[in-house]
Amino acid sequence: MGSSAIRMVLATATAFAVGVGGAPHASAQDGRTETTYASTAPLAGEVIGSVVTIPAPLPEYVGPRPERCDRLSYLRWRSVDGPADSAHADRIFVAQPGIFEGAGAFGSVARNTVVAAARRGAHVEFWALDRRSNCLEDHTGVQAALATGSFDTATDYYFHGAESDGSRFAGYASGADVAWLAHVGLEQTLRDQYDLLRHELPDPQVRNDKVLCGGHSLGGFITGFFAEWDFDGNPQTLDDAGFSQCSGYFALDTVIAAKSPAPVGGSFPQIPDIVKAPLDAATGAVTGAMPVLALQAVINPETTNLLALAGLAVRLDPEGVNDLVERLPDNPNVDWTLRALLAKDAAMFATGEPEVRSLNATNEAVLGAILDDNSQPFGFLQASVGFITGAPVQDKLFPVPSTTEVLSTGMFGDAPKASPAVYGADVLYRWLDYDEVATADSLPNEARYTNPASEVTSIAELARNLSEPPLDFTEWYFPTRLPSDLALSSAPSFATHHIHRDGVARHPILTLQGSGGIALPESGHPDDVPVVLPGYNHIDVLTAAGVRNDGRPEPVSEALADFATR
Repeated sequence: MGSSAIRMVLATATAFAVGVGGAPHASAQDGRTETTYASTAPLAGEVIGSVVTIPAPLPEYVGPRPERCDRLSYLRWRSVDGPADSAHADRIFVAQPGIFEGAGAFGSVARNTVVAAARRGAHVEFWALDRRSNCLEDHTGVQAALATGSFDTATDYYFHGAESDGSRFAGYASGADVAWLAHVGLEQTLRDQYDLLRHELPDPQVRNDKVLCGGHSLGGFITGFFAEWDFDGNPQTLDDAGFSQCSGYFALDTVIAAKSPAPVGGSFPQIPDIVKAPLDAATGAVTGAMPVLALQAVINPETTNLLALAGLAVRLDPEGVNDLVERLPDNPNVDWTLRALLAKDAAMFATGEPEVRSLNATNEAVLGAILDDNSQPFGFLQASVGFITGAPVQDKLFPVPSTTEVLSTGMFGDAPKASPAVYGADVLYRWLDYDEVATADSLPNEARYTNPASEVTSIAELARNLSEPPLDFTEWYFPTRLPSDLALSSAPSFATHHIHRDGVARHPILTLQGSGGIALPESGHPDDVPVVLPGYNHIDVLTAAGVRNDGRPEPVSEALADFATR
């Protein structure tokens, strides 16, 4: 992969980020744990969510790592009326996450799909896999805040050294603590999925008949390699081939293809140097400079955790004012990150004037400003969650203006960008949820930026997914070895296992792409005709509300349910 392709993957990264209830369930399989968790999701009464872990020691050459990193984890969703044993389900979706993405990102689409399939008379399960690197995360503060109902519980834990549940935050891992991740790349990621499927579904025929393999964003490309991989290196024994573990494939704003993610449609528009610089640094990281992608600002574990905290603030008090912003630590990493995400023009980014923290906004409006497609600069981290209201807005010009040329690239989404025009305590910016945009009278210029048909995700549901699941939405420690391996996937070192080049073509495929999602290559599957979803951005395929603004049911989960039951 050339430098421009790596920049695209890393822009995806910029673009790509709990309370556990119930008791662990005993398992006949030694070392397996499963714990249900409480949720306030709309479909929580119809779908059981649980976190599952299994023992899976890494090879000794990987080096020293915490004991918990010798386990694999995933989130499991199933119907309350369905079988407890996964092997008895009608179908099982197994999803690989994208860049900087954890298992919790799939919460909405998983619940919606389980319920949609139940309406068709089928019991399906949805499993979202977590990467090894997520074992280093510490969600104690978020979990404790969900239990106490106080946002201060989390911020005191992460920012001020407060004790919670008998522990104190040890800081973000770096140096020797993450060195072992230099050995955790494509091969180990594929092996982890294979070992997990064999552990959870020991009958190979069940895997071949019932498992649907897929993912979101980078997860589609990982699934492509999984389908073409041979785990014992012997092409004559097919039981261990990746495609033998699946009965079909599903792609959520991605493609199922054993290739490296790369730009489509030629060169990008000119990007300012202030944006290029961190991408150039990130390119160096991916090519081997560090085992975990952690820059001095914007892309690092601290800033990734801030997304979970922003979601937590909304989850606990949607109309609270600046709960996160007022409590953020005053350091260059946070300051430059806020400027990069929220600056309305290059001058504001460069000078810090007006000060981003002086914006007077509700918790919902802060989260919306960070992730909504009318504000978030990069398409890879955009969801269509409504629009800002309460005071005047203006065109957002940073990092690039929303010209037709810029929006046509697929890198910055397809929606024009807006920014608050007034900073200070004299006004209060609030948020219109996805289903409130149609009735808004307080923002005369709203039609310049959005319309009801292009708003599909509830900001409340997005906040819940960011903060509630025990395996989180965002990934603090993204292993640079993974995209590096994808860039070098044609190297001789992979030839022993990358054998079945027709693996993707052997099964049916369903590809669902947002109209404002990322630019994608073709999968090469002979029957792959992507379904384009109007109004959907890259994250919406995971988070969209169960009912659209026009009253129709959510199309991603409906299509997945049809795919599983046909």
